[in-house]
Amino acid sequence: MSEIVVIGSINADLITVTKKFPRVGETVIGEDFTILPGGKGANQAVCAAKLGANVQMIGCVGNDYNGRFLKDNFAEYGIDSSSIHVLDNVPSGVAQITIADNNNAIIVVSGANGKVTRDIVNRYKSRIKKADIVVMQLEIPIETVEYVIDFCYDNHVKVILNPAPAKKLNQNIIEKVTYLTPNKIELQDIYGRPKEEVLRKYPNKVIMTAGSDGVYYHDGNQLVNVPACKVDVIDTTGAGDSFNGALAFGLSKNMLLPQAIEFANQTASKTIQKIGAQTAMPTLEELK
Repeated sequence: MSEIVVIGSINADLITVTKKFPRVGETVIGEDFTILPGGKGANQAVCAAKLGANVQMIGCVGNDYNGRFLKDNFAEYGIDSSSIHVLDNVPSGVAQITIADNNNAIIVVSGANGKVTRDIVNRYKSRIKKADIVVMQLEIPIETVEYVIDFCYDNHVKVILNPAPAKKLNQNIIEKVTYLTPNKIELQDIYGRPKEEVLRKYPNKVIMTAGSDGVYYHDGNQLVNVPACKVDVIDTTGAGDSFNGALAFGLSKNMLLPQAIEFANQTASKTIQKIGAQTAMPTLEELK
């Protein structure tokens, strides 16, 4: 069984549906409310686990209702959550999502995700060294991300870094990651240059997702576009996380990069045919 370590964010998504966004000082009546497990790290871990990987999640939650809910959710998917630290005096990360007028407004409170430090990572170095691949995002402190990348580089462990939300990255870090997976907006925010130029500079390293335009990367000879699968789109929530989790799974199964990208593209296309993120992500059987 493939071994994937995900180091990243764990959130509770607090989702309110209403007819219109309230103005400042206004109260409106909502139509629906639900709490769903989320966070880019957690989503990517769940995707890989549902496909059949052995996944360990490293992160932090608060000692509160949301923290217990989120840890229980990992258990449902068979994810090793023994490395998720429950912290007192800090809330679990939350995303307050309001949906109205076919649009959304989101407030993210990092909470315990901001406490994922190198001291926590140090406790699991032996497990990280044994991983087929390590997956990270940028919803935990950048210092921790850089620390893990340095450690993995020194120990020849492959790393997928999903640079979301976009932040300026140290050039040294870009050189050390195995794969960098921005979407088209994140690539522009990070580099400020045309995608063709960036992808050519980093062949088989920078893999850019582009929604309905598919996926772009440079194979060392030419720019490659993997077209998006033609499906009926219901909800794009979690598409990028699904792509990253599936890419990690494919690479951990020794797929060649083009094959792993095709597989991840297919997985993401399956996800967007259902509502939600983790609940919409497919199993391996559902992809056959």
